[in-house]
Amino acid sequence: MSSPHQSDDGSDHTVSLGKNTPPPPPSAYPPPQQQQGYGAPSYDQYGQPSYPQPGYDPNAYGQQQQPYAAPYDPSNPYGAYPQPQPGYGQPYPGYGQPYPPPRGTNTMAILALVFGILVAPLGLVFGFVARSQIKKTGEDGDGLALAGIIIGGIFTLLFIAYIVFIIIFFAAVASSVPLR
Repeated sequence: MSSPHQSDDGSDHTVSLGKNTPPPPPSAYPPPQQQQGYGAPSYDQYGQPSYPQPGYDPNAYGQQQQPYAAPYDPSNPYGAYPQPQPGYGQPYPGYGQPYPPPRGTNTMAILALVFGILVAPLGLVFGFVARSQIKKTGEDGDGLALAGIIIGGIFTLLFIAYIVFIIIFFAAVASSVPLR
């Protein structure tokens, strides 16, 4: 037997009270680094501030990294985050109030434009009626009604000018023909 603190197998079973303790064995993993907030500068070996970038490791030269890689989900093969779709008329989250429902176009304004081309006097009538309705209800279609009034007015004036020309033409022809 050699020492009172050694056993027969040769191992030392001495208990130390914190004095002269050997350092722990080296670990296979690097020591953890203190986490800094994004945008907080860290200082390099020359004392210059360097700002951290997500997914960038200055010690990983030549190594490929995939920052923030999520595990593969077979129900979501393209990696998109599933988002619930809001219902009709509901606002998208974080985007304020929903759009108001669209205003309808006044039917008389549409008819004013169509009849302004086909039957000009009716286009004039429908155009004036449509503009008065639009002022009261606030519907869309004021431009259509105005176009119906303008086109209907031009075609009505052309039609009246044509009738006047025909009357003058026949009056001239009738006055030039001698009576027997």
